Order: sequence, then C-alpha cells, then structure tokens
Amino acid sequence: MAELLAPVPGGTPAAALLDDGDGPPLLLVHGSGGSPADWDGVLRGLGGFRAVRVRRRRYLPGPGPVPVHPVAVEAADVLAVAALLDRPPLLVGHSSGATVALEAAAARPAAFAGLVLYEPPLPVDGPVGGGASRRARAALAAGDRAGAMRIHLGENAGMPPALLEAVFADPAERERLAAGAAAQFADLDAIDALGPGTDRYRHLALPTTLLEGADSPRHLRHTLTALAAALPDARRVTLPGQGHTAHVTGPHLLAAEIRAAAQRAFA
Repeated sequence: MAELLAPVPGGTPAAALLDDGDGPPLLLVHGSGGSPADWDGVLRGLGGFRAVRVRRRRYLPGPGPVPVHPVAVEAADVLAVAALLDRPPLLVGHSSGATVALEAAAARPAAFAGLVLYEPPLPVDGPVGGGASRRARAALAAGDRAGAMRIHLGENAGMPPALLEAVFADPAERERLAAGAAAQFADLDAIDALGPGTDRYRHLALPTTLLEGADSPRHLRHTLTALAAALPDARRVTLPGQGHTAHVTGPHLLAAEIRAAAQRAFA
C-alpha cells in the first residue's frame, strides 16, 4: 500500500492510500468520523479493481483546531487525487463522504466514470437531521460531547439501540467518539451551508447508483428520493437488513453493488 499526495492550490496536499491491485480504479471517500480503514471489509470483495482511499482532511488525526472549511475544500481534494490516476475512476462515497463525492462530481463530471452514493446527508427541506441535530448541538454547546454523539449516532445515523449501548458502555470508545464530536458537527454545518434542495445536481449525467439500507433513518432515505428525482441517470438500490453502516454490518452486500456499478460505469 502506498500513499498518494496530490497538490492543491494554497494548501496542504490532498492524501489518499493506493491499495495493491490492478484493474479499473475505484476512488473511495469515507464518512464522518471515519478513516480509510472503514473500507477494509468492503475491499475484500473488490478483487480486480485498483482501490484508492481518500484521507479526508477534516478527520486527519492529531492536535489542532477543528477544521471548519466548506465542503468544496474536500471536493477539491477528491478531484486532485482523481487527477493523479490513469483514467477516470468510479467515485464511491459513504455518508458525508458521499456528499463530498457528489460535490466533486458536480464540479467536474468528466473526472469520473460514475458514482456510488451511500446515503449522503443533504439539506433537502431544511438542516440535516432536523430536531435531532438541534438537540445534539445543544448538548455539545453545554459541554456534553458524548451526549451529543449519542444523539447523533442514534437518531441521525440510525445506529441500532443495542449497538449504541455497547459502544457507549466502552470507556475508550466513548472517549474517542466524544473527542471527534466537534469535527462531526463541523461536517454537518458545512453540508447545511450548501443550501436546501437538489436542483444543483440536475446537470450531473454520470451513471449513478444510490444506495440505502432498508433499516436506515427516514431522513436519509428521503434524501435519496430527492436525488433520484434530480439525477438524470440514477438507479436506486436498497440493501436488505442494513442501516447506515453496511460497510461494517454487510460489507459483502456493499461490495457487490459497487462491482455492479463499476460494470455499468466502465462498460
């Protein structure tokens, strides 16, 4: 595995991990609070492709202030990494990483062969997450970072209650989530700043697969309905028995849909 560094105007280079492998390129963008390792299980089902996993600058480890940049900054990173590849890749994004991917593709459609978007949050009718996000932000403002993340993961991301309790019962995991709370809410702020609606994507004629979990939160599935109506060449696929984290709970299902999308995009 090698690291790619792509120059971007006036800033720290965009970074990505280049996995061993041959074949058409896949450019993968992880979701909020995650890392390139989020794709490990999915990649086991993607032999025959060359995977490139973006390191999102909003979630790079280390000390320092919470990044408050707009989505366009990370979209530019994705475009910079794509420009290093020998052909336009299939661009795959999960959660807020799917929103970043969507913005990158909207900015330069010719840079990509196609899109796979797994439940991107968007402010379709108002701020992402609605009342749940407001309660989570109030907890964060009161200094209860763990409480804010419990609301966010349980209601915005739809984490199953048993898993949510298990995660927050682990002191180390609870502290890790609390430490990343400010970055995750900065991510949501940047997405809300895009403004309501999906008309901005009506020109995006790339072959697109919209993925959702059968058990995912209603607001994420509502967003997919709006995107399916706006995008000229979109197919919608529901993953049975899954929620917002199929990369963990059903990686083989996610890999199979990425393979199908790749066949369509690279035909």
